[in-house]
Amino acid sequence: MSYPDLRYFGDKGEINATFRPATTAPDFISTPVTSTGPTVGQGTAYHYLSTTTSTNGEYGLYRVDMGPEVGGPATHFHKAMSESFFILSGTMRLFDGERWIDATSGDYLYVPVGGLHAFRNESNEPASMLMLFAPGAPREEYFEGITGLADMTPEQQADFFTRHDSFFV
Repeated sequence: MSYPDLRYFGDKGEINATFRPATTAPDFISTPVTSTGPTVGQGTAYHYLSTTTSTNGEYGLYRVDMGPEVGGPATHFHKAMSESFFILSGTMRLFDGERWIDATSGDYLYVPVGGLHAFRNESNEPASMLMLFAPGAPREEYFEGITGLADMTPEQQADFFTRHDSFFV
């Protein structure tokens, strides 16, 4: 293995870093809907730390804060990107394609392109994790779009998942 090809050709470097304080409000909050309406405070908060736009497609990094007993996606895979999970706090159930793992603070799961995986918070406590997609993809469109799945026809749902590189088994 060698380093990637050079992409910066200056001699002095640039001042171009981006800082985001931990206190920054989430970019999007998905509130689960029950038969009696939204369940306030029990949803998922998405922090768009580095998007495919801000990294020029290199990767996407998101902090995901899930409320207690919040489900996640069913077993699926991606054809164009890998996905990684790093648990910050709480207990997150991660599926590695063979088994479910109770992952806690500091645990990490890497899922290569094509790898089966899933996640959810089955505990009665909140959980927080970092999700990294490489190369980057417009996942914020996915996160925001999944809230409207119930209003889509089966054909629209299939198109949505294909456009967002999510193939469920």
